[in-house]
Amino acid sequence: VTQLSWHPRAFLYKGFLTHEECDHLIKLAKDKLEKSMVADNESGKSVESEVRTSSGMFLSKAQDEIVARIEERIAAWTFLPAENGEAIQILRYELGQKYEPHFDYFHDKVNQQLGGHRIATVLMYLSDVKKGGETVFPNAEGKVLQEKDDTWSDCAKKGYAVKSSEGDALLFFSLRPDATTDPL
Repeated sequence: VTQLSWHPRAFLYKGFLTHEECDHLIKLAKDKLEKSMVADNESGKSVESEVRTSSGMFLSKAQDEIVARIEERIAAWTFLPAENGEAIQILRYELGQKYEPHFDYFHDKVNQQLGGHRIATVLMYLSDVKKGGETVFPNAEGKVLQEKDDTWSDCAKKGYAVKSSEGDALLFFSLRPDATTDPL
């Protein structure tokens, strides 16, 4: 595990998933993907938005033995109980699709009352991508120190970025250790 940044607190775990686990998750989601949604700030309900153009679906918690093992590894790595975690969401981004810069915590009172802030996020990369597909932290410390060549997207050049590599996992915390929000 490599610490990437302290602000935000971000860590990369190379080889978190096996090739077989990645394939299993892809197969579970393959025929169930729908347009991704975002949480509405006024109602707390899921709504469509041009901010997020991917497709996705949620697995059931502990849906099968493989999913349960992955959830337990996430809990062990994050030091957060598995029962406090959300169901795994599988997302697919086609060429040109995006999720614009956003926070994984809520600014509004409605969503905070419905479930509170997301403490941490674990992104698991299920496939390799030749160009693009990076996760970018536009406000991260160290963004100017990260060298980027032509294999990086223009978006990735605007912040600290992590490339999609099959089996790797990225953990970042939305809240600081004192439970205040971190504007990543």
